[in-house]
Amino acid sequence: MLRVAVVGSGPSGCYTAQSLIQLDPEVRVDVLDRLPCPYGLVRYGVAPDHEKIKSLQGSLRTVLEHERVRFLGGVRVGGPGGLPVQQLRGLYHAVVYCVGAATDRRLGIPGEELPGSWSATEFVSWYSAHPDAADAGFLRGVSSAVVIGVGNVAVDVTRMLVRGAAELRPTDIPQAALDTLAASGLTEVHMVGRRGPAQARFTTKELRELGGLPGTDVIVDQAELALDPADPGALPAGPRRNVEVLRDWAARPATTAARRIRLRFFLRPVELLEDGGRVGAVRFERTAPDASGGVTGTGRYEDVPAQLVLRSVGYRGVPLEGLPFDPASGTIPHREGRVLRDGVPSPGEYVAGWIKRGPTGVIGTNRPCAKETVTTLLADAPALGRADVPEDSVAALRAAGIAPVPWEGWLAIERAEAELGARLGRSVVKLADWDTLLGAAGGS
Repeated sequence: MLRVAVVGSGPSGCYTAQSLIQLDPEVRVDVLDRLPCPYGLVRYGVAPDHEKIKSLQGSLRTVLEHERVRFLGGVRVGGPGGLPVQQLRGLYHAVVYCVGAATDRRLGIPGEELPGSWSATEFVSWYSAHPDAADAGFLRGVSSAVVIGVGNVAVDVTRMLVRGAAELRPTDIPQAALDTLAASGLTEVHMVGRRGPAQARFTTKELRELGGLPGTDVIVDQAELALDPADPGALPAGPRRNVEVLRDWAARPATTAARRIRLRFFLRPVELLEDGGRVGAVRFERTAPDASGGVTGTGRYEDVPAQLVLRSVGYRGVPLEGLPFDPASGTIPHREGRVLRDGVPSPGEYVAGWIKRGPTGVIGTNRPCAKETVTTLLADAPALGRADVPEDSVAALRAAGIAPVPWEGWLAIERAEAELGARLGRSVVKLADWDTLLGAAGGS
C-alpha cells in the first residue's frame, strides 16, 4: 500500500490527493498544512464578497473527507521549528509539495519601504483573517489609496477598499476588518497600470463588479484610453470586452458619489514620496506604447497623492529549506512533476501547483497540473513502494515534536466561527489569530 504525503491543502494539494485516490484504489494520502485550517488561497485569498468562488471549499472538503485521505493541520515543513524535508521523506513512500507562491513581487523603486506601502498579499491576508496577518493600521488616516497593478487581485483589493459595511456584513470577513473598513475615511482609489487597457490582466466579470458598487463612481480618462493603439475589433474576446466596458465608463458624466475609483493606464511607478514619515504620494512616469507590444518612458511625470499604496504585480514562490529552488522562476526544478536535484530526479519527491509551474492560470488550472504529477508518481510507485515507512505517520510526527490538528479539530474551528457569527448577529465570522484557532481546535 502506497503512503503519500501532500504538503499544502489548497486547490493544488486537494486536486493532487483527488487524482491519487482516483487513479490508485489502495493509496493512502495525508494532506499536511502548516495552518490548522484547510483550503489554502480559497480560504485566505479569495475576497469574502466572492461567495460563489469561495463555495469551491465544498468540493475540496469532499476530497479531504474521503476515507483514504487524512487532513493534518499545524504541520510546518522546513524552516525554523519545522519538520526537516528529509525527515518527512522518511515517513512516506512519496511526498508531493504543493506549497504555492507565498510572497509577492517587488516594485524595486525608491520609497517602497515607507510606512503605508504594502503588498496586496498583506492586505488580502488581513481582511481574510490569515493567522499570520497583523492589524497594521492599513486605513488609519487614509483618504486616498493607490493600487499598482491591473489584474484580478488588484480589482479585488480596490473593491474591498470601497465596500460598505452593509455589503460585507453577510460575508465571513473578520469583525475587526469589517469595523475598520466601515469606519474608513477613504474617498478615492487609483488603480494604475503601466500599459494600456488592452493589456490589462483582469477579467471582464471582475472589472464590471467595480461599476456596481453602491455610492461609488468609476472614472476612466478618455485621453488615456486613446493612447492605446490596439484596434478593439482585432483583440481577443476578453481584452475587447474590457475595452468596451472602460469606454462606456469613460463616456459617462461624473456623479456626486461619496467615493471614486479612478482607473489609470500608461503610468509606471518610479518612486514613493514621503510625507510626515510615511508615504504621501506616488510619482509615476507617463509611458507610451512601443513597437514590440511593451511601453517606454516619456520623461513626463505625475504625482498622485496617497497615504496607502498596495502593489499587486504578481506572486512569487519562496525556497523551502531542504529542497532545490530556481530563484529566476521562483519554482522548484522538476521534470513532469519529479523534483530535480542537480538535474537528476530525486526519488519520491514531487511538486504540483504554483511552486511547480509558477503563479499562472486560474484555480482549475491546478487539475491537469496535479494529474500530470500524480501520473508520474504512480509510474514510479513499484520502486517507491519497496521502502519501509511507519505504519502510523501521526505517531511518528508526534515523536518528532509535532502535534497535528486532525479534521475533527478543523470542524471544531468551523463550529467556533459559526458561534462567533451568531453572537455578532452575522453568519459565519472567521477567527483571525493563532491562539484562538488552536484553542478552538483543541476543544474538539
